[in-house]
Amino acid sequence: MALAHTGSSQSTAMPEFLQKALNASPIREASTGARNIVRSLEELGVTDVFGLPGGAILPTYDPILSSKKLRHILVRHEQGAGHAAEGYAVSTGKVGVCIATSGPGATNLVTALLDANLDSVPIVAITGQVNASAIGSDAFQEADIIGASLPITKHSFLITDPAEIPQRLAEAFYLASSGRPGPVIVDITKSAQAAECEFVWPPKLDLPGYNPVVAPSAKSVDAAAELIASAQRPVFYVGGGLLRAEAAPLLRQLVDLTNIPVVTTLNARGAFPDSDPRSLGMPGMHGTVPAVIALQKADLLITLGARFDDRVTGNLDSFAPHAKVIHADIDPAEISKNKYADVALVGDLKHTLTQLLAALPEVLAKLDKTDLSPWWEFLNYLLTTYPVGYEEAQDGLMSPQYVIKRLGELAPEAIFATGVGQHQMWSTQFLPHNFPRHFITSCGAGTMGFGVPAAMGAQVGNPAKTVWCIDGDGSFQMTNQELATCRLNNINIKVALINNSSLGMVRQWQNLFYGARYSNTDLNTGAGTVRIPNFEVLAQAYDCAAIRVERYEDVDAAITKAMEINDRPVVVEFVVSPNAMVWPMVPAGLSNDEILYARNQRPDFGSEEE
Repeated sequence: MALAHTGSSQSTAMPEFLQKALNASPIREASTGARNIVRSLEELGVTDVFGLPGGAILPTYDPILSSKKLRHILVRHEQGAGHAAEGYAVSTGKVGVCIATSGPGATNLVTALLDANLDSVPIVAITGQVNASAIGSDAFQEADIIGASLPITKHSFLITDPAEIPQRLAEAFYLASSGRPGPVIVDITKSAQAAECEFVWPPKLDLPGYNPVVAPSAKSVDAAAELIASAQRPVFYVGGGLLRAEAAPLLRQLVDLTNIPVVTTLNARGAFPDSDPRSLGMPGMHGTVPAVIALQKADLLITLGARFDDRVTGNLDSFAPHAKVIHADIDPAEISKNKYADVALVGDLKHTLTQLLAALPEVLAKLDKTDLSPWWEFLNYLLTTYPVGYEEAQDGLMSPQYVIKRLGELAPEAIFATGVGQHQMWSTQFLPHNFPRHFITSCGAGTMGFGVPAAMGAQVGNPAKTVWCIDGDGSFQMTNQELATCRLNNINIKVALINNSSLGMVRQWQNLFYGARYSNTDLNTGAGTVRIPNFEVLAQAYDCAAIRVERYEDVDAAITKAMEINDRPVVVEFVVSPNAMVWPMVPAGLSNDEILYARNQRPDFGSEEE
C-alpha cells in the first residue's frame, strides 16, 4: 500500500484522537530518545501495547516500566504482538501498537505487517535497530527492516536523531489512521534511544505529499445517483473499507431508501446485519449462492470500500459481465485497478455516503424510482432454494458446521476472531453477523495462526465483552503459546478449537482436485489413538480451563460452561469429522457462473434475462 499522492486541494480530516493530542498544552522537558518514545505514546492516548524486549529496544523498556499510562503486554512471539495489535485495532477502531527488537524480532513482525496491509488495519510497529554507526556492517541482530517491509507497509521511518521521535511517531499514527488505514513501521536505532535530548510536545506534522481526498466531487455523486435510480438489478457490494470508515449506519440508511440488496465480503461481515432480509450474505469462492449470482446477474454494482479481490470475482473476465460499476473508495489506486469503474467516488466513505443520501431522493423522484420487485422475486427464489446448509458427517464424528452454528446461537453478541482454514469459512457462513467490528479474521493474507493473538488483542480492547476465538487444529498450533500471555495478563478469551485432525482446507482441495491423495495433511490430533498434542493437556499446561467434546449432546453444555468461566482462558476442543467440506465453492480460476452448492451440483439460476 503506497502513500496516496494527489493533486487535490482537499486535506484529510484529522482523526479526533490526534487533534486532541496535537492541541495539548506545550511540554518541554529533559529526556532521552527512549523516554521520548514512551512520552509520545502517552500523549497520543495509547493505553495498551503488545511487545517483546531485546537488546536493540532495551533502552525503551526501562521507561515503559515507569509509565503509569501504558499497559505493556508481554507476548511470547513477535508475530503474536502484531496480530494482537490488529485484533485490537479492528475491534476498537483505534490504532494498535506493537514493539519488537531488531533483526529476528523485527522480521517476526513481517507477517502481521503484510496481514494489516492487505486488510487495511491501522497499526504502528516500533522496532529497535542497531546503533547508527553499525548500520550496514552486518552487526549482531541487524536487519534492514525498512527495506524488508517497504512493499507491505503504508509508510516507514528510520530514526537516528532522538529529537525526531515525537514528530515521527505522531506522523506514524496520522498515516496509519487516516486515508486508507494501514501499518506503519518506526525503526529507531539503539543509539537514538540512549541519547539525551528534550521532549518537545506537541510536534508539527510534515507530510507535504500526503493528501488523501476527503469527499468525491458533486458531479461524480450526481452521476452515481442517476445510475442507482435507473438500475433494474443493482447490488451493494460492500468491503472492509466501509467498516474502517465507521460508515455502517449510513449504509443502512441507503438500503432503507433504495431497497437494494447487500453482499458483504469476508472483511465486511457485520457491516450490514445478516438478520436483515435484504442481506444476501458473503460473495466469492465460498460465498452464498444468492450473493454470488446476484453479482453475476447485476446491472449495477455499487462498490463500497471493496477492491474486487480474486476470491470474490473468480475469473475476472467473466465477473458481473452486464454490470456498470460505481466504485467508492478512499484509495484512488484501487479505482479501475481490477474492474473498470464507470463512476469513481474517491473519498472517505462517511462523506461519500452522506453526499449520496442527500442527492438520491431528488433523483429517485425525478426518474420515478425503478421498480425492483422482479429483481427481488428472483433473489428471493435464490434465498429460498439455496440457503446455507451442510451435509451431516457420515463417519460417526460431529459436523463442524453444527458446532459453529450452536456457538453463534448461544453467544450471538460475542466478538469472534478466527484462524484461517475451513473453520474460518464456516464461521462466516454460520455465525450471526449483525454488528460491526464483531468479526475479526485474516482476509487478504489468509494468515494461519491469526486467531488466538487477534482474539487476545480484541479482548484487551473490549474488556467487558465476550471474545471467542474459533480456530482449527492446524492454525491453533502456530500461535497457541499466546495462551500463556492471556493467562498471565487476565485476558480471558475463549477458544473453540474445531479439531478435524487435518489441514482441512488443503485436504478439501486434495479431495476434489487430487484424487483424494491426502499428502501431508493429516495432523494426528483428533479422534484416533494418536493425539499429538493432547489439547486438553496443552490447555491445562497453560493453566487454562480445558473441555473436550466428542458428542452432539454435549455441545451446548460445553459452550454454556465456557461462557460461565471468566477467571481464566477456556479451550473447548470439539472433535469433528475430517470429511466435512465447505460449500458452496467456486473452484479457483473459474467463473462465478461455475459455482457449486455441493459436490457436482450447480444451482439453476435461470437465463440472462432474469
